[in-house]
Amino acid sequence: MLPKPPPREPSLGFIYSPPYRIQGISIAGEATSIQVPELDVVFDMGACPRAMLASPLCALSHGHMDHVGGLAYYLSQRQFQGMGTGAIACDARIEGDIRRMLEGYVGLERQRTPFELYPLEDGQSHPLKPNHFIRGFHTEHTAPSMGFVAYERRTKLKDEFVGLPQEKLVELKKRGTEITRSFEVPLVAYTGDTLPGSHLLRSDIRAARVVISECTFFEKGHHKRSRIGMHMHVDDLAEWLPLLECQTLVLGHISRRTQLGDVRQALADRLSPEDLARVRVLMDHRANRQEYDRQVAHAEAADAGSAGT
Repeated sequence: MLPKPPPREPSLGFIYSPPYRIQGISIAGEATSIQVPELDVVFDMGACPRAMLASPLCALSHGHMDHVGGLAYYLSQRQFQGMGTGAIACDARIEGDIRRMLEGYVGLERQRTPFELYPLEDGQSHPLKPNHFIRGFHTEHTAPSMGFVAYERRTKLKDEFVGLPQEKLVELKKRGTEITRSFEVPLVAYTGDTLPGSHLLRSDIRAARVVISECTFFEKGHHKRSRIGMHMHVDDLAEWLPLLECQTLVLGHISRRTQLGDVRQALADRLSPEDLARVRVLMDHRANRQEYDRQVAHAEAADAGSAGT
């Protein structure tokens, strides 16, 4: 009898929640790397699929191997392919550990791969691109851990100047009058691995357009296991989701032991129809492909309609 071929590597999950693509891999205990190309960031680097190299910044939630295992390769390949020096944002509590890990590769490779490392305290920010930045916040896990919220910084005309003619606004500005105010808009939140708690009820997480969250346990008898590993259970999700304003909640970090059919059923059993419609499972390739095909068909119909007018 001929031997079986090796198992296929998992394809990257892909979800389009306008205007953001959420793509990558997230399997509990194996690898999590989730990229938002529009924001130039990838969250965690448990493995480094080729697509991840395009992001100049990796925001690390914590130091478990399924979240940092591809980090050295990411930095090396960006340098090798002329894509620039890779940067890492991480919890300040693990800065030294990350440096020591990467230093170990210098001896192995007999060469030094450059990188930039930015340790963040709770509530501290780091720029992504013009007018965009991430802000870290502490979470609760079995190792020091941090989630991130990506923001856009916008400006708006102050209320007292609304309705004034353009020439008057130009005149005020020339005189040094501040006619605009700036404000921050939360766009995408990433929780990393964490227990539920008050840190997930922050106003910026609740207001984010997209929330990317782990949900590791779905079985009814696994509440205790979820607490021991300090992970989310689907029952925690059912309590949390109604408090979120997000357009899309992306779920990752599901174990291979849990069948996708069981995940879909657990979500349908515990969530309202309205909340269920907002939930997408990153590694549910079939459902995500169907949704993307529907989005494409809708966009093509809209284009055809506008062309006919």
